[in-house]
Amino acid sequence: MPAGSGVSGSGLPVGRGLLFLIIAGIAWGTAGAAGSLVYRISDLGPLALSFWRSVGGLVLLLGALALRRRREPAPVPAEPLLPAKPAPSAESPRRRLLRTVATGVGLAVFQSAYFAAVEATGLAVGTVVTLGAGPVLIALGARLTMGERLGGGGLIAVTGALAGLGVLVLGGESGTVRPAGVALAILSAAGYAGITLLTRRLGRDGGGADAMTTTAWAFAIGSVLLLPLAVGEGLMPHTAEPVRVIWLLVYIAAVPTALAYALYFAGAAVVRAATVSVIMLLEPVSAAVIAVVLLDERLTVATVAGTLLLLAAVAGLALAEARTAAVRRRAAAALV
Repeated sequence: MPAGSGVSGSGLPVGRGLLFLIIAGIAWGTAGAAGSLVYRISDLGPLALSFWRSVGGLVLLLGALALRRRREPAPVPAEPLLPAKPAPSAESPRRRLLRTVATGVGLAVFQSAYFAAVEATGLAVGTVVTLGAGPVLIALGARLTMGERLGGGGLIAVTGALAGLGVLVLGGESGTVRPAGVALAILSAAGYAGITLLTRRLGRDGGGADAMTTTAWAFAIGSVLLLPLAVGEGLMPHTAEPVRVIWLLVYIAAVPTALAYALYFAGAAVVRAATVSVIMLLEPVSAAVIAVVLLDERLTVATVAGTLLLLAAVAGLALAEARTAAVRRRAAAALV
């Protein structure tokens, strides 16, 4: 199926995929605020927090999958005299295993390399390199592996998004650029790009799996990979407010993890990869808004300017994606 078509192999409309991605990006931004509160009241480190985030998300998704299976209606027997409808092409076990392992590894690399980059070169530089390199790597990868064209408008939108991100992150911060930290940030961006490209490729080819199942397996593999790092850092938090820490961890596992990643994998399967990368920059926008509203951080000109640039880029790409999908649907209907 051509890139940017109205419906993917999974049958999800592009418009709904865009909505899923927007919700996921906003939800991811709340994870940083919740994590900051955890750091304030406990000694839990970023790798241990990432591990518990993955484990908690996995537990919640397994419960949701079990509940969904119980509610699924029993299959209705086909009429004996009518030919059975051809089943959709099933994903081979080998391909399913490769996709599952690659997604889990990419998720673990993305999260752990980012935390390491922040530790090595600071929050400002680590964040701007990771999130700035992501759209570039995704756009290049999508062009080389799937033939997706960004176009003039898309190029302007990506450039505007990167400019907005730079203003948002670096506007009021000072950072020290260290080569090791920059390399780790690029590695983190490569992990994120790999997940996005793989999800989009399989979704476009009709081989994408159920988003909730994919997310659960990714968290399972990521948890196994993160466990030794979390143990080395300190797995259990020491705090005077254990109830508050538990509630924050539950929130992180439920909203910006289980919910957000399931929506992300569903949306990324039907939306062009470059568009996905820019929409996901809503994460620092929502994080900045929460920091000002809930964490009493000062509202600066850089925060406002960067947020407006990013929102304009996301809105522009989302409208272009929806318009392209509508044109293709009309063209397909005309051929029927």
